[in-house]
Amino acid sequence: MAPDPRDPAQADGAQEVANLGVVRPPVVYIAAIVSGVVLELARPAPFVLQEIAAPLGSLLLVAAGALFSSAVRTFRAAGTSVPGNKPSTTIVRTGPYRFSRNPIYLAFSLFQLGIAIWVDSLWLIATLGVAVALMARVVIPREERYLEGKFGAEYLAYKASVRRWL
Repeated sequence: MAPDPRDPAQADGAQEVANLGVVRPPVVYIAAIVSGVVLELARPAPFVLQEIAAPLGSLLLVAAGALFSSAVRTFRAAGTSVPGNKPSTTIVRTGPYRFSRNPIYLAFSLFQLGIAIWVDSLWLIATLGVAVALMARVVIPREERYLEGKFGAEYLAYKASVRRWL
């Protein structure tokens, strides 16, 4: 795959890590949550029945935590780094990576969705949409270019067999 001339991490044609960019996954989701909270405080936008908000929101938060923990444990057991600003050493196909190529990002999304439902904020849903769009259009393609360049056919086979999100 040809280097992306707009990508400074690929200036010499090779990307040494998955993500050195400014648009980093934790930053994307933290900014989305903070933005959603600010908008909610300025102009509340409820959307959930109060009877189900806390139970459903807390269930999603627990699911997000479990998925995140499982994904991190699976990466560590495989001996590869979790942060995208460190080199990957292998393609992980076990644990939650059997059904999603991005279970950590899925966990971040479930976390924000859980908060949105628990506090009954449509703004947090809207900013989640922005976060997911940034992940899908900027962060994940960058990481996929890196993995394709580093692992070639092995990553392409994994990519063909496992969905990006679910």
